[in-house]
Amino acid sequence: MREVVIAGAVRTPVGKRKGGLSAMHAADLSAVVLRELVERTGVSTQLIDDVVWGCVSQVGDQSSNIGRYAVLAAGWPETIPGTTVNRACGSSQQALDFAAQTVMSGQQDVVVAGGVEVMSRVPLGAARATGQPYGPAVLSRYDDFSFNQGISAELISAKWGLSRTVVDEYSARSHELAAAAQDRGAFDEQIVEVTAPAGEFTEGGVVTADEGIRRGTSAEKLAKLTPAFQDDGVIHAGNSSQISDGAAALLITTADLATQLGLRPLARYRAGAVAGADPVLMLTGPIPATEKVLRKAGLSLADIGAFEVNEAFAPVPLAWLTETGADPNLVNPLGGAIALGHPLGASGAVLMTRMLHHMRDNDIRYGLQTMCEGGGTANATVVELIT
Repeated sequence: MREVVIAGAVRTPVGKRKGGLSAMHAADLSAVVLRELVERTGVSTQLIDDVVWGCVSQVGDQSSNIGRYAVLAAGWPETIPGTTVNRACGSSQQALDFAAQTVMSGQQDVVVAGGVEVMSRVPLGAARATGQPYGPAVLSRYDDFSFNQGISAELISAKWGLSRTVVDEYSARSHELAAAAQDRGAFDEQIVEVTAPAGEFTEGGVVTADEGIRRGTSAEKLAKLTPAFQDDGVIHAGNSSQISDGAAALLITTADLATQLGLRPLARYRAGAVAGADPVLMLTGPIPATEKVLRKAGLSLADIGAFEVNEAFAPVPLAWLTETGADPNLVNPLGGAIALGHPLGASGAVLMTRMLHHMRDNDIRYGLQTMCEGGGTANATVVELIT
């Protein structure tokens, strides 16, 4: 097997719902990061074998293989194909894994992986608005459970004994860390600014920074919010991931070809894993996925210096921390989706871009990213810094 490296990583700012990116078409927003990836790395588009693009709500503006239309919107040669992946919230992390696998096997040499989601234009759940995706056999297997992620987050809170105060304190921490990271310029280099058009909710203009951070948020303020899924529950808008817009792209190739082309890779791709879990609890998949990917990478938890555990809801990383015993200070050190947003199909690539730059800036050798996904699955990926 060939050694695979990530030779570039760039993302847009993550826009809040009805925010600065809300009038962008998903293909056009994707094109921004595709063009910037080529500009930053210097790789010729003539060498790109494929684009593997994550997107969850593949309907309306995001339908009919948005990965291919992203290529065309970027002005790249028509000879470059593109495909679109849907593994729920892990779609663009899976795109990275697929890209790495095809390069590792020798089927392709240079692949761009990433994803997009413009939730302001294509709302959460739009792709299943006219149908029932589970079917009677699945529903009967799980006693007609509604498969609602918010209810699943409530069940996780109950199982792991996570109180409203605990999850709210974690959520306030996410905003605090994100604000501090933004203030010290930790995100500046990884972000490409977007010149966005005017639309229903925005006057348009240049968007340069993540929009979801709520400065001054505290557990006391969050305690005033009404539970969203159960009257006596702990989950509400303030301890859940934000509906967002964004895109990110990663350049995947071999170590040898990177040297030949004069590229400066950020990291080696060490291992990727996918795990299934109880679809009722749904969001616990990162726990077995972490164990699985560490085993594949030949590493222990103690080897990892940075973790990205997607904050779909605050109980997800909290339960993961309890089960793994990881150092909380190494988990989502720049804040997570509660503060920075969760543009579904883009989030895996956004998190990887964020983690890679954090590893480089702080000389961290190993990073592990994991993402819970609807239906009870999860991706986990381990990368190694190249110095």
